[in-house]
Amino acid sequence: MTRVFTGAERVAGDPGLLGAGRFGLVTNFTGVMPDLSRNADALLAAGVNITALFGPEHGMRGTVQAGLTEAAEFDVNTGLPLFETYLATDEELDARVEASGVDALVFDMQDIGVRFYTYVWTMYDCMRSAARTGIRFIVLDRPNPLGGLAVEGPGVDAAFESFVGRANVPIRHGLTAGELARHVNDRVLPTIEGASADLSVVRMDGWTRRMLFDDTGLEWVAPSPNMPTVDTAFVFAGTGLLEGTNVSEGRGTTRPFEVIGAPYIDSALIGELRSRGLPGVLFREVWYVPTFHKYAGESVRGVQMHVTDRRAYEPVRCGVSVLATIARLYPEDFRFLAPGEGTDDLGRRFAIDRLWGSDQLRTTIESGADPLALVWPTASPGTVYPDAALLYR
Repeated sequence: MTRVFTGAERVAGDPGLLGAGRFGLVTNFTGVMPDLSRNADALLAAGVNITALFGPEHGMRGTVQAGLTEAAEFDVNTGLPLFETYLATDEELDARVEASGVDALVFDMQDIGVRFYTYVWTMYDCMRSAARTGIRFIVLDRPNPLGGLAVEGPGVDAAFESFVGRANVPIRHGLTAGELARHVNDRVLPTIEGASADLSVVRMDGWTRRMLFDDTGLEWVAPSPNMPTVDTAFVFAGTGLLEGTNVSEGRGTTRPFEVIGAPYIDSALIGELRSRGLPGVLFREVWYVPTFHKYAGESVRGVQMHVTDRRAYEPVRCGVSVLATIARLYPEDFRFLAPGEGTDDLGRRFAIDRLWGSDQLRTTIESGADPLALVWPTASPGTVYPDAALLYR
């Protein structure tokens, strides 16, 4: 197997790739080197002048659940000042960037290739701040665990933009963080900020679009408390939609997003899902008791998704099929979480609408129509982003 060399590893071997200046590193516990040491420690040892750290959702150390961040003013290992970015307003983020005194922000976190996973939107917010404050922005690129050949699911309508979708990209976006940064810098920031950021990407060596994470030779580090395995990442692009419903998405179990259930589900669900012939996945009936989150302490019944062929599997299509089937089978019990429930932004939108990127999925299911027509056919990045200069082939 040919191992992929990440952008961070390349910089550790050649700090000149970043140029000169004082650098603020936007990172967290996923920013590891091949030996699983921290990027901040390795880059400092290589002579990179990192003078500040910036942390995202879940915090620098990853000790907190979704919708939270850690409160700390300094990094324990390095003693560097630590600035939080999660849910900061534009003004707050600009003030923190300026207070840090850095000449450039360097982003290095492991994304999972799903639009409503928030690390790329931390990157987006920091890139916008860099454009406003006139400093450079550099992405140290890492693999897209889902590969770079397939794009699936709708984009985001402007009225539904949020921290689980700041810009109009599909749910399974098919890009690396560096490619996504280039795309939004070229196509979005000129409209939002009046100018693009001074962006550069330190690309990987050895990554090709066909590679899934297991092909990279890199170790998987759970990028958040409920993303323990590569299997989780593959199903999340679909079953993450269940966050916007009263169906348990498996939080509080050892297999979040792979198992889903509710107290009102019965044996009809497993038969219906098996009859659909969805590619690359098998369904197994399960019972479980979540330790926290929805139905904590209650016994629920549902299914576990076993992905048997990651290249054939279509996670968005699968997730929508599961959601629509539950809604049809249990109309008296199933419901979408109302604005203000769950993790909805200030109660303005249905959570499902923010995740989907519009209200079409919810209203289609509520009308009794088949929502699978809303799922884009699996496409390639080259057709979905015709103007993007992709970094990898």
